[in-house]
Amino acid sequence: KNQEIVLWPNGAPTSNGVDTDTAKVYVSLPDAKRATGRCIVICPGGGYSHLAMNHEGHDWAPFFNNMGIATVVLKYRMPHGVCQVPLEDAEEAMRTVRRNAKSWDIDPQQVGIMGFSAGGHLASTIATHSKGDAAPNFQILMYPVISMETGVTHQGSRDNLLGKNPKRKLINDYCNEQHVTHATPPAFIALANDDKAVSPINAVSYYEELCQAGVSASMHIYPTGGHGFGILQSFPYHLELMMELRRWLQSF
Repeated sequence: KNQEIVLWPNGAPTSNGVDTDTAKVYVSLPDAKRATGRCIVICPGGGYSHLAMNHEGHDWAPFFNNMGIATVVLKYRMPHGVCQVPLEDAEEAMRTVRRNAKSWDIDPQQVGIMGFSAGGHLASTIATHSKGDAAPNFQILMYPVISMETGVTHQGSRDNLLGKNPKRKLINDYCNEQHVTHATPPAFIALANDDKAVSPINAVSYYEELCQAGVSASMHIYPTGGHGFGILQSFPYHLELMMELRRWLQSF
C-alpha cells in the first residue's frame, strides 16, 4: 500500500524565502507476510536544483518491497543557498519512519538512508551529522557528491546548497568525508569509473575515511555507465548492481 505524507503540515522550521516548495514522503510498504522490519528512506538526486523522482526514487520501491523492505521516497525542498532546508526534510523523514514504526511494521533499528548524486550528498550528510531518531542504521550511496571542495565537488550542487561564495567553515561542515567517525553507519557505495559529472574521488575519499574509522563499507566501481543511471536497465551493469545490493542487504 502506498501513502503520501506532507512532512511539515504546519510549515517548515526554515524557509529559503524563495519558493513555497512542500516536502513530502511517499511510503510503500511490503506485503505483511514478507516484511523484514527494514525500511529505506530514498533521496533522489538533481544537483540540489530539481529531483529525479522516478529512476532515483519511486522506481526502486518494487525492488525493495519484494525483499520485504519498506521504502520512503523523499521529495525534499530545494535549498536555494539555505543549506538547512533539505537537511531538515531528510531528518524529518527519518523521524517520521520511526514515529510510525509500529503501524508500518518497521524495526526502528533497521532504518537506512539511500541517495543518488546530490541526494547522495544529502544521505551522507544525514549519515555523518544526524543524531538520535534522525540517524540512519545504514547508508546506500549511488555516485554521490561527498565533498564541497572546489575541483572535487559537483559545482552546481555546491552553489545551490551553500550559495556562490560560502565561508570556509561552511564548506568544511558539508565536506562529509571530514565527518566520518567509528559511529558512522555501514555503507554500500556504487558508481561508474567514467562518471564525468561527479568525480569518483568523492566516493573514494569517503570510502577511505570509512575504512580508517573501522566502518563496514562495500564499494562497487563499474567500468562504464556514466552518471545518473539509477535503476535504469540501460546501465550496462544493472543486473550486477541489483545483485550486489541485494547480497549486501542480506549480509547483516
